[in-house]
Amino acid sequence: MTALVEARRLTKHFEIGRNQTVHAVDDVSLSIDAEEIVGLVGESGSGKSTFGKTLVGLHNRTSGEAFYRGELLPPKYRPADFQRHAKHMQMIFQDPYSSLNPRMTVGEIVGEGLRLHSNLSPTGVRERVADWLHRVGLQSDHMSRYPHEFSGGQRQRIGVARALILEPEFVVCDEPISALDVSVQAQVVNLLDELKRSMGLTLLFIAHDLSMVRYVSDRMAVMYLGSLVEIGPANDVFFEPKHPYTQLLVSSNPEPDPVTERARGPTEMRGEIPSSINIPPGCRFAGRCPKVMDVCRETTPTMLPLRDVGSDRAVACHLYS
Repeated sequence: MTALVEARRLTKHFEIGRNQTVHAVDDVSLSIDAEEIVGLVGESGSGKSTFGKTLVGLHNRTSGEAFYRGELLPPKYRPADFQRHAKHMQMIFQDPYSSLNPRMTVGEIVGEGLRLHSNLSPTGVRERVADWLHRVGLQSDHMSRYPHEFSGGQRQRIGVARALILEPEFVVCDEPISALDVSVQAQVVNLLDELKRSMGLTLLFIAHDLSMVRYVSDRMAVMYLGSLVEIGPANDVFFEPKHPYTQLLVSSNPEPDPVTERARGPTEMRGEIPSSINIPPGCRFAGRCPKVMDVCRETTPTMLPLRDVGSDRAVACHLYS
């Protein structure tokens, strides 16, 4: 079966002068099937957001390929490419305030995509915007208000409506709950789950909270310093992590129910994530790994299938080579 969205060895580097290069995303391959939710986790600076933005064309690719329904997407989007693909691929941004134009009303913000990508009349646009505001738990009379008049959770709902009003097939959710209170996080996640089921959405869900990602996702992928280190069914990755980095992420994740508290290994991540300008040789996690071997400092591991737990698991670690 052809994946709905696929990245093959996708790479994104940023040149920052003085012959320095930020290796934000390096050689990442990931396929996402239709109506699947893939959670993408990792520390800040691991390249999660950059990968999502590059996948949908908001960043130009340095190398590698990206596909939508088997069609190769351009490495550098032109206005015509955005016009064509905006109906199919959208993004919900992390900050529910800075991503909304403070000079535009909610009606203008949510309806902007329809004005650019549909033939609806102004009345038709207003009716569709009112309908979507209701779908995300807001009121039609909110159309005349401005973003600063809403709470963080309400602003994120506005962002959800803006992204989904064109009824895209694929949406990148770039940490859409990280700036929200816990109770509001649950509301937004439940909203996305409801819309996923009613619209048949396919999501790349980027977040820090592994428990939330496990709850919402079919599969979980783990990134570290621009590289993918583990991927598999969300429950398997969470309860039986294989890569030492994933194990530390899971063990340091708060466990909400003490009854289900399980034996954990070390919970502290040693040191800081290295600079993405000076990538260390070998395994990028070697300098912080409690299970490091000599080969880890010399040779970069590849994503290898874990045949002992099924062909749908993969890990980039010399422990499994």
